[in-house]
Amino acid sequence: MIRNPILKGFNPDPSICRVGDDYYIATSTFEWFPGVQIHHSKDLKNWKLIARPLNRVSQLDMKGIPDSCGVWAPCLSYSEGTFYLVYTNVKSFDGVWKDTPNYLVTTKDITGDWSEPIYMTSRGFDGSLFHDDDGRKWFMSMLLDHRNGKFFGGIELQEYSASKKKLIGEAHYLTPGTELGRTEGPHLYKKDGYYYIVLAEGGTEYEHAMTVGRSKSIYGPYEFHPDNPFVSAAEDKNNTLQKSGHGDLVQTREGDWYVVFLVGRPLTPHGKCTLGRETAIEEFVWKDDWPYLKSGSRVPRPEIPSPRLPEQPNGEPVVRTHFDQDQIPMVFQSLRVPITKDWCNLDVRKGFLRLYGKESLNSLHHQSLLGRRIQSFNVQVSTSLEFHPKNIHHMAGLVFYYNAGHYHYACITSNPEGTRKFLCIISSDNFKMSFQEELEDVTSSTRVVLRGDMHRDRLQFYFSLDNKEFKKIGSSLDASILSDDHVRNGRSRYRPAFTGSFVGICCQDLAMNIHHADFEWFVYKEIE
Repeated sequence: MIRNPILKGFNPDPSICRVGDDYYIATSTFEWFPGVQIHHSKDLKNWKLIARPLNRVSQLDMKGIPDSCGVWAPCLSYSEGTFYLVYTNVKSFDGVWKDTPNYLVTTKDITGDWSEPIYMTSRGFDGSLFHDDDGRKWFMSMLLDHRNGKFFGGIELQEYSASKKKLIGEAHYLTPGTELGRTEGPHLYKKDGYYYIVLAEGGTEYEHAMTVGRSKSIYGPYEFHPDNPFVSAAEDKNNTLQKSGHGDLVQTREGDWYVVFLVGRPLTPHGKCTLGRETAIEEFVWKDDWPYLKSGSRVPRPEIPSPRLPEQPNGEPVVRTHFDQDQIPMVFQSLRVPITKDWCNLDVRKGFLRLYGKESLNSLHHQSLLGRRIQSFNVQVSTSLEFHPKNIHHMAGLVFYYNAGHYHYACITSNPEGTRKFLCIISSDNFKMSFQEELEDVTSSTRVVLRGDMHRDRLQFYFSLDNKEFKKIGSSLDASILSDDHVRNGRSRYRPAFTGSFVGICCQDLAMNIHHADFEWFVYKEIE
């Protein structure tokens, strides 16, 4: 059986393509750098992260962008020896206007270097590229409409010239979508004389859905599926997989059809999804030239039968990362800016990762933070560090992070005079800061191990001076603030919230941006 989700933790907006016997899924990364995650599989069950193609500022400049902006809804496709990747780099989201430039990069080698970006348009977001069987290529996206708070203006189509490397001709308006509304995430396919348009509708929360339309002409008009939505969990609030929608279709070499789509796994029915939006899969069949899930329902299942493909497991996941290697493991990402030696260095002290303190955890510009996705409801994460703060502006430690306004941070810091070294906990909920009252004095210790145990909606920090005996730091914390649902709901104004919880190491020097911390290892362990 294939157990859903197939890509756990923050991996939304999946775009899938097959090249021979190889399957690739690209997912959104928002403000995390490098941009776009690409996973590979041979069997649609076991997936391995193999590439993050947007790894240069010339491809992806995100310094200063708001939380949950940046890379939205990449579309990965393949044609005649070339991989194509369309993505949006959302620059602003507040107010009636949204700045959403769309770009295209290409490569012959999916794990190699990708091209410099080709600008497409800023008329909307969630761009995709369709390769027609007559050799023409078509760019499609949702259309932004700022008038009267409308926002979602429907779907439009424009031809792309690979030789001229730009959009050509006129934009064609295709459809406003169905009555579910909030129409976005379009993908186009051709089968048995029909063009099929697949849409994400109903918003990104518990009414989310995938809908399908078809037409004999690429320009429409598109008639819609008699039993839309094609995929949605909205009718079953107790289903394990919720928020299902925004997906893509693929056919195996054997002729079977599958759909991948995003889901959320709430802690309680219609509750908070601390792991963010993940990727799931279902098999579907064609009836009367319309797609239907093979299960007979539109609600996704926790498990589905494996396809007619030889299984190829990936082996055991890495639990302990020793910073005695030449490169930062791919599982780690940074916020908004590339991982460069001026702030994240493996060379200056062998066997350690040195982080040079930069801006605060509230910063949208240059943080010294290296994080990875939390992919299980129950995790134990620890790190060993050496840090010698000289004043209250120096901090370093272990952080459970959602965005610049929502995190829990166990750190080493100092008294104002720099004569004592303390452990403390700093939390932020909607930018409201709170501090644990009791400080642990570790002045006499060169090396400190910090640990965080996250069990669903609770987080407890610990420390040790010998990595054997651990003592609690402060009280249990509310881990549910590290979720889309918490960030988006109950606030004075809407905040985009589309990512998921991370855990990582970080260092701040709020005075001079130069004081450093040395980390020896990092352990991420999932607990059943």
